[in-house]
Amino acid sequence: MEMIYLDHAATTPVDPAVLEAMLPYFSEKYGNPSSLYGAGREGYKAVFLAREQVARLIGAQPEEIYFTSGATESDNWVIKGVAKANRHKGNHIITSAIEHHAVFEPCQSLEKEGFEVTYLPVDSTGLVSPAQVAEAITTKTILISIMHSNNEIGTIEPIAEIGGIAREKRVYLHTDAVQGAGKVPLDVKYLNCDLMSLSAHKMYGPKGVGALYVRKGTRIAPYSEGGGQENRRRAGTHNVPGIVGMGKAAELAAQRLEEDAARCLPLRDRLIDFLLNDVEGVRLNGHPTLRLPNNVNVCIEGAEGESIILCMDMNGICVSSGSACTSGDLEPSHVLLACGIPPELAHGSLRLTLGRSNTADQIEYVIGTIPGIVHRLRSMNPLYKAAGTAAVGQSETKEAKNCGIQ
Repeated sequence: MEMIYLDHAATTPVDPAVLEAMLPYFSEKYGNPSSLYGAGREGYKAVFLAREQVARLIGAQPEEIYFTSGATESDNWVIKGVAKANRHKGNHIITSAIEHHAVFEPCQSLEKEGFEVTYLPVDSTGLVSPAQVAEAITTKTILISIMHSNNEIGTIEPIAEIGGIAREKRVYLHTDAVQGAGKVPLDVKYLNCDLMSLSAHKMYGPKGVGALYVRKGTRIAPYSEGGGQENRRRAGTHNVPGIVGMGKAAELAAQRLEEDAARCLPLRDRLIDFLLNDVEGVRLNGHPTLRLPNNVNVCIEGAEGESIILCMDMNGICVSSGSACTSGDLEPSHVLLACGIPPELAHGSLRLTLGRSNTADQIEYVIGTIPGIVHRLRSMNPLYKAAGTAAVGQSETKEAKNCGIQ
């Protein structure tokens, strides 16, 4: 059975060109880039090239790119590093109710240290209001952290407008752009942001490496001490193979951005149209138009998200019900709750995120599989009493693969 992978928001396969670029730095070109001899200088040049490649993807300067172990580290570094370096100016941070836990939890830690955090609400589509951002700013505000695009529902936030407000008020703006990188154009100048988090494995690069953009002049405390790497802001020997891989992935992402979006958009819209029109009791989560070109997120009434995932897996289809970082959490998604979705409906969320390898034939197979799974799960749910449970959509009357439940 062919595996159909529809969870590219969780991670992506390493592109063959990325792997090819990385391989020599595991064995042949293993010099420490901090060393002065030839092998070390070779590693240094490779790291600098990657810095240039990542910078070009987001319209930054190479010296504004700092390599990290991933976006979780980048987010933590921003929240804690800006707070520490600017506490003399204030102790107030603004964020949103739908941020990734890598932003949420550092903010919560800072609250225990006397910082004040405002968690802005979102509307039913997951949008943050720039007007509410402006209203929340005080004389003590030192940082605004609003994600560029949500990892669960795919909503793209009005970062440029929020950034204009932040710039006018002389407050730093950070955006977690992990999901947007390689899917939509990113330009730090247009977005008016001072800091941006990125991750390699979300754009066909290796796991365990990320980057943080820090605009020149931004006050941020070092993440770690003990060496001169990353302009003395992040000590530790560079992960040269990983950094090379991230650089190559960023280069390819920039080159293929339009092509990737053009491939994903019609497949995304085919899935959304089918789910909303041919399966009863389905709600689209996120903004209908201001969303990532590869993201489909719905709530399916009367069917648990975990059960749908397991049944889809039995049919060779990989999907998720939300963030991969919280897949073991039985609580409903904080993102969906923030959008005003009732907990019982939020438990039936399904996220399908497309990538370079997906085809129209695969999507048609998925479309042919979902109705039977939903019907079977609903038939086992005594609480599901919506009208027409015996026929939840015309497609469910057709023969569909069963989900392994007898």
